[in-house]
Amino acid sequence: MKVSMVALALMIAFFAATALAADSNDEAALKLAPVTLKYDAKDRAAVTRGSYLVNAVSGCVSCHTMPTFEPGGDPFKGETEKINTKNYLAGGKCFGPIKSPNITPDEKGMPAGLTAANFVESIRTGKVHMMENGKAPDPNDIQKVMPWPEFRNMTDDDLNAVYAYLTAIPHADAANLKCPPPKH
Repeated sequence: MKVSMVALALMIAFFAATALAADSNDEAALKLAPVTLKYDAKDRAAVTRGSYLVNAVSGCVSCHTMPTFEPGGDPFKGETEKINTKNYLAGGKCFGPIKSPNITPDEKGMPAGLTAANFVESIRTGKVHMMENGKAPDPNDIQKVMPWPEFRNMTDDDLNAVYAYLTAIPHADAANLKCPPPKH
């Protein structure tokens, strides 16, 4: 009886420590977000996972935030990092004549105006679902700069978590930049 009580106490301590570690990791992942998030308790786990994937693993900020850092906050210059929250994930970074798209929620709350299914399809196939000018894209066009060939191997759970995170961030407008025209 005494041994089983000790075993039970050890099991309870183990599971409590595991739960606390998970909560600690969740809080750390949410703190990676440089903006205030809006989400329901029911999707907290997905938003948390998405924050980790977007802000710590996938490098989304580097391509979809222009400029990436606030003045005086560029870690590549030895400064303490300060992400540009005004244009956070709003696109606008030029890659030659191609500009990264705004992936913040639209007026319907959909990141880049995409449904979850369109978002996953875009990452899995490279299919372009939106054009900067609002026109429908060529159905055969694929993303030229987005590293979708690498990201397409993410799990459905991970892609849905990224989408959930993107629905939880505030809308932002891109910096007003024009990309240089292609050279002929």
